[in-house]
Amino acid sequence: MSDDGRAHADQSTSSSPLIRHGRLRRRGPFGFVLRGVAVVAAVAVVGSGSIAAIATWQVLQSAQPSVSLVMPGTTAKKAPALTAQSGEVNMLLVATDTRDGQGAGFDDPANQQASNGVGNNDTNLLVHISADHSNMSVISFPRDLVVPIPACTNDDGAVTPASSAAMLNTALSRGGEQHGLACVASTIGKLTGLQIAYAGKITFDGVVRMADAVGGVTVCLATPIKDDDVTPALDLQPGNRELRGAEAAAFLRSRHGVGDASDLGRISNQQTFMSALARQTVSAGTLTNPAKVLRLADTAFKNMVLSDSLDDAATLARLALAVNTVGLSNMVFVQFPVVDDPQDPARVLVSEGPAATLTAALQADEPVRLAPNSLGRSAVRDPDAPTAKPSAPTSPSATATPPASGSTTTAPATPRASASAAELPDSVSGQTADTVTCAAKSEY
Repeated sequence: MSDDGRAHADQSTSSSPLIRHGRLRRRGPFGFVLRGVAVVAAVAVVGSGSIAAIATWQVLQSAQPSVSLVMPGTTAKKAPALTAQSGEVNMLLVATDTRDGQGAGFDDPANQQASNGVGNNDTNLLVHISADHSNMSVISFPRDLVVPIPACTNDDGAVTPASSAAMLNTALSRGGEQHGLACVASTIGKLTGLQIAYAGKITFDGVVRMADAVGGVTVCLATPIKDDDVTPALDLQPGNRELRGAEAAAFLRSRHGVGDASDLGRISNQQTFMSALARQTVSAGTLTNPAKVLRLADTAFKNMVLSDSLDDAATLARLALAVNTVGLSNMVFVQFPVVDDPQDPARVLVSEGPAATLTAALQADEPVRLAPNSLGRSAVRDPDAPTAKPSAPTSPSATATPPASGSTTTAPATPRASASAAELPDSVSGQTADTVTCAAKSEY
């Protein structure tokens, strides 16, 4: 891929309202959201009696207004029943690149021209938890992926026409503040054939606050990571580095500092960060520590816009138990399969064969297994880390046990091996959460 192709220029190929992309564009943050939503959920299952109830009520009262995932004039298919032990989960997590209200570093004219209002969905993650809660796939969709986008109602009550081929990151702006999340969910749902029942959206400053609340994440760097096109600028030396606050958010947004300077390299870097966060969360017992859970829950609710399907404590508790059941080896981060657009080096298209294999597995609720040496563009194995065992999908008999009355902890279930898993082609990149990787800059 050429340098221009790796950079994935920021023009749009759609009939949506004009979205301007400035030269200082800093791409959408993410990483904390995956565990953030799960940790938020856990506040409903920690503690006991009235203390837990009061804490949960206080957190829910601090939440931003929720939004519907159902477009006006349409009806929603009933979502699968979700209990602590069973129920398929398809949850969309979106990071917007809007500069509005993001403070110093984003308030100059170039940044404001680059993105404002609801912004663009520059990071898109689909979290699929199997119906038996034995495995989880986290699919990253490139922002520059050209896909069909359905008609979406916008904030004026008008309808933004459908496009047969448009950049994925234009979907949020087509629906605006009220219906943007629904527009992205509809787009991803049609692309994967899945019904998306839950969703959340976060901004730059929200990621910064989540990074502070989580207490930092230690990430391995194989090479120096330098990038002047993020705020704050990055100049990180190799080794294990604890990333917090704005520096962690900049690391997640960095494109020129990691991999081959492409958006696909950035996705790989986010997977390195998310897997480190998952391992740290499990080893630290975060999901079973009431004080940590309450702090993270309160921060996430204040800084995320959630779908109305996530605004009650019972659903949040069930989601927490579902995530807590999945072992690290059964938590797989996958980049949605793409190929370069032969007509435009700044775009990518769906890689039909590999994408069909992946989406068929998701639709059939099957676990997926990555091929050997499937790491993404900016990830290398940590030579000092133990080699992770190949991920083994778990059996339908594996279930989470709700905490006993008065209990303050919830232990994750032990994963059990199963005979079947969908083998992904070696062209599909990603990693499991128990694979320790380091972020690296490649020569290009």
